[in-house]
Amino acid sequence: MNGITLNQIVTQPTTVRQTVIELDDPLVKLVIFELAGQWFALHGHKVREILARARVFFIPGCPPSLEGVVNVRGDMETVIRLHGLLQLPEQEPGQAAAILLGQGAEIRSGIRVDRVLDVLDLPESAIQPLPTSLPAHWHTLALGVLRYREVPVTLLDLDAILTQYARGLG
Repeated sequence: MNGITLNQIVTQPTTVRQTVIELDDPLVKLVIFELAGQWFALHGHKVREILARARVFFIPGCPPSLEGVVNVRGDMETVIRLHGLLQLPEQEPGQAAAILLGQGAEIRSGIRVDRVLDVLDLPESAIQPLPTSLPAHWHTLALGVLRYREVPVTLLDLDAILTQYARGLG
């Protein structure tokens, strides 16, 4: 050691240059998830809860996009699959599959996802307008795009999704 004690280090005057950065950009909470190999997000205020391992009960006679219902503390919630609406290949739920309990357009439903990647706060400015390269049918269902872990993520509009699903387009 060079003979300097911890007390000397602590009491030495320091010249720290601090820059204060004020961010006026509001933060938005997003739930980022994977569906058929694509990454999507929903606004966090639209997702009430994430169910990791909920048992879904099949209802005979329902369309394939309605996986069934799930019991959430005594309340029955439908569970829908977005593959048809987003024109993605159908897949069986794997070990990491989850259900996002969401509400939009005065409709409550669970949404089956392949896995939840993260729940985070991002500056609103991180959400960019929809590029023209997105599939045309996504333009009515999406609000914007962002990058997360260097991967493009499509921010979905839960109100539009549930409205279209209710119209029988799912």
